Formats: sequence, structure tokens, C-alpha cells
Amino acid sequence: MSETTVATASAAATTAATASATSATSATSATSASSASIATSTRGRGARIALRAVQVLLALFFAVASAAPKLVAHSSATDSFAEMGWGNAGMYAIGVLELAGAIALFIPVLQSAAATALSALMVGAFVVQLTYFDGENAATPLILLVPLLVVARARRGHNGELLRPARRGRV
Repeated sequence: MSETTVATASAAATTAATASATSATSATSATSASSASIATSTRGRGARIALRAVQVLLALFFAVASAAPKLVAHSSATDSFAEMGWGNAGMYAIGVLELAGAIALFIPVLQSAAATALSALMVGAFVVQLTYFDGENAATPLILLVPLLVVARARRGHNGELLRPARRGRV
């Protein structure tokens, strides 16, 4: 065998070994990446499910426990609004806003805006509880404020979709 043939064979063997090592490293990286991707997607899926559950619970609370008594003029709601001097108009207005917010929590493009609007209502409810009712139930709006703000932040990506039609109108 000539020196050129030996050198060529040696170079080919080195290239094959390097390619094999690179292939093994790529396979390991791909396996590692897919494992990380599965772990991330599983974690991400769990977070999405938990967030959806929080949204459903919030929507049920606002629709059933908060808006319904106001909209059917339950005596507990009418007495509270009469004591504040807001009357039936204020009671119905807040009931409608709460029901609209509860429904909007299920509409993807409105979820962040609904959570933000309901958060604003909860800040108002906290102030009302402190000023009119001596802080009797002031903790309730604050407790609801936390998951509402979590939903508003987590679903903020849809805000661009909500504003897109308004932006199209600009020239």
C-alpha cells in the first residue's frame, strides 16, 4: 500500500469516527431535548389546565354567587344597595357587569380584559366594604383579586387580538 492510500484510509476512518460521535451526540441531544420538551409540555399543560379551572371557578362565583342575587333582586342584595343609597339601578348595573365578566372569562379574546374589569370591580367592592360596612367582608374582594390578576396576566397575549380590528382602521 502506498503512503497516499494509507493517509486516505486513515482520514476516512477519522471522518467516520467523528461522524459517528457527532451522530451519537446529536441523538443524545435530540433525546434530551425531546425529554425536556415532554417535561415542559406536561408542565405547561398542567398549568393551562389549572388556569382554566381557576377561570371556571371564578366565572361560576361571579355568575351564581355574586351576579344572580343582584339580578333577581334577592333581599340581601336589595338591602345592601338600599343601605348604600345606590338603589335598584346600582344593584342591577353591578349585577350585569359581574355576569358579563363571568361570561367573558370563557371567551379567549376577552379573558384578560374580563379579568382586569372584574379586578377593578373587586377594588371598588373592597372600598365599599370599608366605607359603608366597616370592613365586615372586606377580605372577600381581596381574595378574589389575586386569581383575577393571575388570569389577566396569563391571558394577556389575547389583548393584541382584541386590539387588531381597531388598528386596521388606522391609515
